[in-house]
Amino acid sequence: MLITNKEKIEDYYQALVDRKESYVGIFYVGVKTTSVFCIATCRARKPKLTNVVFYTTLKEALDNGYRPCKICKPTANAHEVPEQVERAIQLVKENPKEKISDYRLKTHQISPEIVRRWFKRHYGMTFHAYQRMYRINNAFQELKHGKKTTDTAFEHGYESLSGFGYTYKKLLGKSPNNSTKENIVLISRMTTPLGPMFICATEEGVCLLEFVDRRMLETEFKDVQKLLKAKILIGENSHIKQAKKEITEYFNGKRKSFDVKLQMLGTAFQHSVWNNLLEIPFGQKTTYSELAEKINNPKAVRAVGTANGFNRIAIIVPCHRVVGKDGKLTGYGGGLERKAWLLKHEEEG
Repeated sequence: MLITNKEKIEDYYQALVDRKESYVGIFYVGVKTTSVFCIATCRARKPKLTNVVFYTTLKEALDNGYRPCKICKPTANAHEVPEQVERAIQLVKENPKEKISDYRLKTHQISPEIVRRWFKRHYGMTFHAYQRMYRINNAFQELKHGKKTTDTAFEHGYESLSGFGYTYKKLLGKSPNNSTKENIVLISRMTTPLGPMFICATEEGVCLLEFVDRRMLETEFKDVQKLLKAKILIGENSHIKQAKKEITEYFNGKRKSFDVKLQMLGTAFQHSVWNNLLEIPFGQKTTYSELAEKINNPKAVRAVGTANGFNRIAIIVPCHRVVGKDGKLTGYGGGLERKAWLLKHEEEG
């Protein structure tokens, strides 16, 4: 949203002048004279108040033609996990069977307030809800491999089987004894030069990779759960770890193709389109009509475009390499500016 309130504009401008860290991620300032946008802590020379506009999301800044500042790198740094939050997450990973209390965070010089605010803003949940999902996923894995429910419950810090069973069923939809054959989808978050992304994966492979501000993301989560008859839980598996590594290498200019295993969820027609997307070489583009020709259905141009839009695995399944017949950029869930950035990144690579 473009900020128009005069008092808020003055407040944000002063925060920009003072380089206030507490405003990082709260606003994005577009500089009219240079067409770049920055975050609050940018070290560049400060523009005049009359030469700036403020947006609440980086996507809005991109959509309005502003380029990321090369000094403060807003697309990466605005959503970088703060050091204290990183340490809190590491505590959870190192102690998957324990509840990390506010008191314990404080003993590690971690502010519970900072952690709470970050999780609420970037995950849409509290830190304690994040922990519960992580612990229940760990418990699910143990039960799936034959461990007794009683042992699992008490080892994960629950004082009663009923308490464990209630939380478990609330998150997975079934009781501990009836869920070991169920499928679950793990979700994790990563930061990229174009903003943060969510990665979802099952034991079969990556089934979703999207920018967190992508249109209809909530609908995609619901569709994934429905198609797989599964629940989404916080966690990582080998596919997610590999995807993070390969995506990082892609943005660093060290990777042109991907090896991570995928689980593409869709109809036979959608699969035919997505498989052809995978065959578009790095640094090259194609059109919707050319894709339709490749699947031996030249009249299905519009259907191809629709299937392209239903791709849930951004970048790896390169729907950004498809352009209009006239060469113009069209339709991209992550925003046309991101599409333009990705194409330029590949052309220069």
